[in-house]
Amino acid sequence: MSRIVFLIIPMILFPFIIKAQEKNEIIQQRIEFIAEQMGVEQIDLTSVFELLNDYYEYPLDLNRATAEELSELGLLTDVQIQNLLIHIKLNGRLISVYELQSLKYWDLITIQRVLPFVIVDDKLDVVHTSWKQVLKDGKLETFSRFQNIPQKKQGYLNAADTTNTSANSHYLGNSGHYFARMRYSYRTNFSIGITGDKDPGEEFFKGTQKQGFDFYSYHAFYKGGKYIRSVAIGDYQIQIGQGLNLWSGYAFGKTAEATNIKKTAIPIRPYTSIDELRFLRGFAINLGYKKLSALIFGSRKRVDSAVVPDTSNYGYEAFSSLSTSGLHRTLNEVARKNNLVEKMAGISLKYTLRGFNIGCSALYQGYDKSFEKEIKPYNQFDFRGKDMVSLSTDYSWVYKNMNLFGEVSRVSYSGEIAQLHGLLISIDKRMSVSMLYRNYPKGYQTFYNNGFSEAGTTQNEKGMYAGSKIIISNALTINTYLDYFSFPWLKYLVSAPSNGHEYLFQMMYKPNKKLEMYGRFREQMKQKDDKSSVVVRLEDQRQRNIRFNLVYNVSDAITLKSRIEYVSISSEYHPFQKGIVMIQDFQYNPKGKPFDFTFRYSLFQTDGYATRVYSYEANALYVFSIPAYYDQGSRLYAMLRITAWKIADIWIR
Repeated sequence: MSRIVFLIIPMILFPFIIKAQEKNEIIQQRIEFIAEQMGVEQIDLTSVFELLNDYYEYPLDLNRATAEELSELGLLTDVQIQNLLIHIKLNGRLISVYELQSLKYWDLITIQRVLPFVIVDDKLDVVHTSWKQVLKDGKLETFSRFQNIPQKKQGYLNAADTTNTSANSHYLGNSGHYFARMRYSYRTNFSIGITGDKDPGEEFFKGTQKQGFDFYSYHAFYKGGKYIRSVAIGDYQIQIGQGLNLWSGYAFGKTAEATNIKKTAIPIRPYTSIDELRFLRGFAINLGYKKLSALIFGSRKRVDSAVVPDTSNYGYEAFSSLSTSGLHRTLNEVARKNNLVEKMAGISLKYTLRGFNIGCSALYQGYDKSFEKEIKPYNQFDFRGKDMVSLSTDYSWVYKNMNLFGEVSRVSYSGEIAQLHGLLISIDKRMSVSMLYRNYPKGYQTFYNNGFSEAGTTQNEKGMYAGSKIIISNALTINTYLDYFSFPWLKYLVSAPSNGHEYLFQMMYKPNKKLEMYGRFREQMKQKDDKSSVVVRLEDQRQRNIRFNLVYNVSDAITLKSRIEYVSISSEYHPFQKGIVMIQDFQYNPKGKPFDFTFRYSLFQTDGYATRVYSYEANALYVFSIPAYYDQGSRLYAMLRITAWKIADIWIR
């Protein structure tokens, strides 16, 4: 299916515009790395993109940076951060970035990865951010996007007749996807903006959506005060601990970076994305005094849900599920829109001393209707009712080359306690190891969590993970991990307690700036129901992925990327399945020219959706996707970006 995307993005930057293609390439590489690890078709990494973009334009001064700011980059471990801070404390301010090579736990790859986003300033004066600077040196961005698929889905072809059965499958609006945003910001210290989004099939300035866009998001955010460390009004995200209690927004799970298992919590983030569920709306403030900090927040917003009809004649209202798609194209989807009020409030206290910090958090979450999902054997321990309270404690201790961290959380409705504990050890510059234990009971559930897990939920799972990263030489790096997990209770499509494992081996070779290649082998074994016999039984299902990836910089302007991936699935009682995908990318980024060009052609053949392969595709600004390649066919796209008059970027895809 072909897709056409047009974007016109006028930008006014005060006092000047930085439009370096090197910046786009560096940030694109990091975004591609993150997106590949997520492994889902639709993903929004707007907040990550903006953070890297801000630090590229306004690099973080290593001589003044706090541990929290260094963690915010997402490029350094806590051991490396403490290594830098202790070095500065003992030896004084850095004179040059070349001093980073003398740090015990900073390898060359780490230094190269972080350099675009940091600087070293040896001046002794302390720079304070004033509102005069915010108004004078901030930047105003306006952004608009239109996307359309020429081929029409069945929903657009049905007649809009509310008296027949097709009414609930007919799309009320056109197939265009509209997005617009305006934002004024200063470095990472100040941001105010509004975002609007209309999904394909939704109405626009008519019918059920007379206000224009189907979804609006707005925020005002400030960071950097001595006592008021950060504050947000409007839409924002909260991250606490390791994600067992509360974590809105994306977070890593298992990735090819085997030692990247610890989450870095940013207390308050402004929300600028278009996911219509995983954010908070209200206010949040992070107060600080010396070693103490207090995060206080409150949220009230309307969300989509499936309402259970009242048959008791007593006015009892309930809902059976939350709708997470954010789509309001049909009469049924419109009926679910904003019919549930979600209320949240919480406080998180944190104490920091050198390399040690500990936090205690309390969170209330409630709805104006009772949550009453249908009781089935696998979900009988899930939350039901109107509200819950969850309490948690998280900690992190860095001692020399070790980082011990974890979180323990308890929910009120069942009294169950979930816990996670991890250890990172940097043996030297060339070797790091990681270990993580988690135990999530079947009766533990919160709606906004993102703890390290196999199943994607912080519930009904136990596991032990071990990983290592070995730098054989400046050119050769090996990542490996092994994860054993079990599910003590039933799961959807798994009618008995089950277990499994996953392991990965990846070797990366980068002899120079022109060539980079890696080979990866991953095996995952899980148990699932086999319904081919009279009695349902569990069967072991093994999936193996073998990937070879090559990136070659032909010149400063031309880059070639090639990938081939083979996937197979074997099980005890079902036929063997396999698939293969071959991808070739061509990128043309002429230095000093106001345009760049990207092209991809891919061939794929798999035995079905089960043997699908995900691959990140380059796209326009603030558009992130990893389509699934399956069945048999080919796929291609071409994208042109043009910078016009030094004040606007135009994408055509």
